Amino acid sequence: MSRELPNIDPALFAKADPDLLLPAQRSTHAPRILLLYGSVRERSYSRLLTEEAARLLRALGAETRIFDPRGLPLPDSEPDDHPKVVELRELAQWAEGMVWTSPERHGAMTGIMKAQIDWIPLSVGSVRPTQGKTLAVMEVSGGSQSFNAVNQLRVLGRWMRMITIPNQSSVAKAFLEFDEAGRMKPSPYYERVVDVMEELVKFTLLTRDCASYLVDRYSERRESAEALSKRVNLRSI
Repeated sequence: MSRELPNIDPALFAKADPDLLLPAQRSTHAPRILLLYGSVRERSYSRLLTEEAARLLRALGAETRIFDPRGLPLPDSEPDDHPKVVELRELAQWAEGMVWTSPERHGAMTGIMKAQIDWIPLSVGSVRPTQGKTLAVMEVSGGSQSFNAVNQLRVLGRWMRMITIPNQSSVAKAFLEFDEAGRMKPSPYYERVVDVMEELVKFTLLTRDCASYLVDRYSERRESAEALSKRVNLRSI
């Protein structure tokens, strides 16, 4: 190795270990899924879609929690010990997977959606609250079908080092897709949501016991925890 890879530290470099990817001891508790949505309107279609997704997830055997963004301050406008910030961060730590659902506004996710993600730190000391966890993304729009918000959410998921599943949902003309009681009507849009939640549960079950190994990186093994924390938090920006 020293001849062909002179820049590699052999003490920290190793081939993938199948036994660590497929551990003999598997978790038996229900997959823990946190759901975030990006609107605080009384009849919020992103919230209604989130509630529909949570029902499906529970039917698929998952434990779900939905964060209510009302009262969450703008990022950096309050200290980290604000009650809503503490609640959100504790839920992020608890979760093994997440669902992010945003309306599309002016061709992008909403500020409410982005604020929630911005309050979740990349690192708490040497711990990354979202790294290696699964993620499903969805959006609602008032007009024709669009994918701007889900595409942006995918970028954020990658930045947060999450395992974003391939499938996604975009519900067009959302005001037509829910009844007066707030339940989603039968439609191809509904069936896509079912598909996405099925896939999320499967990916979570597949990866949760080896998530730390999946995201174990050579470059970070060479860093101390203190140096890593300083680099990823970047409090000066």
